[in-house]
Amino acid sequence: MSWANPEFFWLLLLIPVYLIFKAWKFVGKKETVLTFSSTEKLSDIPAGWKSYLIWLTPLVYTAAFGLIVTAMARPQLQNSTVEQSAEGIDIVISMDISSSMMAEDIKPNRLIASKELASDFIDKRISDRIGINVFARESFTVVPPTLDYNLLKNMLETIDLGMVRDGTAIGMGLATAINRLKDSEAESKVIILLTDGMNNAGEIDPITAGDMAASFGIRIYSIGVGSRGTAPYPVDDPIFGRRYQNVEVNIDEEMLTQISQQSGGRYWRATNAEEYEEIYGEIDELEQSEIEEIIYIDYEEQYFPYLLAGIIMVIIGFFNERFITRSPLFQP
Repeated sequence: MSWANPEFFWLLLLIPVYLIFKAWKFVGKKETVLTFSSTEKLSDIPAGWKSYLIWLTPLVYTAAFGLIVTAMARPQLQNSTVEQSAEGIDIVISMDISSSMMAEDIKPNRLIASKELASDFIDKRISDRIGINVFARESFTVVPPTLDYNLLKNMLETIDLGMVRDGTAIGMGLATAINRLKDSEAESKVIILLTDGMNNAGEIDPITAGDMAASFGIRIYSIGVGSRGTAPYPVDDPIFGRRYQNVEVNIDEEMLTQISQQSGGRYWRATNAEEYEEIYGEIDELEQSEIEEIIYIDYEEQYFPYLLAGIIMVIIGFFNERFITRSPLFQP
């Protein structure tokens, strides 16, 4: 509920003035109608039901005045319709699924953390087409760029090690993502590259893939996943069960920085879960869709019931004053 002319509510300040005036007029009236030598016997005469209605008229007029003032203030019901349109961004998340992603320097391990943070990133996007591809020695598309975010998150859950032969073909992962974006007409095209190693497989060199991305206007945001030095890596022993050994972390940061910069993107290093999450937050801020919002407001007038009730109150007050009580309260 809103009010088109709320300034009329100031008129309600006249109500106490009106009631005080009528009370003073009634109490101060000294007109003699009949003269009696003694009023002792008059106290036994019942007052009658009309005497109880003597104050009905001012109360009804007061209520009528309040209702009419409310109608003058024009109560309205406000119905809003919001239309949003956005210039979407096309994004492909290219995820390393080589065996080294099992390292647990980022809890619970690099692969699970990558999937969880990718899912959170998808939840924050609006009107962006997002796709996913994975790579180890080979690369393939899990989901092409789509607006079906539920499908994306469900397919993220299915990603695991062993889907392709082991290795780290960063150039192939980029080439697969570029192939999905090169023909896009989106205003902005982005690849988020996640890897924890060095390129050691594939027919396409990462630097060449970075040049291809730049030629198609695709920005590459690279994230090197893994702590510095060594990382605990689980090893399943058939005799002693699972044990951990520290393996050296080797990430080709120079190459990742180069391919990111030449495409207009940026490189980050995530050594723990907190840094990893912050990096995704920075990418989310860097790649914001421009959302145009149009708001339509429809006002439905609600003054008539108040006005009608006020008029009815005036009629009741007038009828009570003139024909029932004939109250001296309103006599001239």
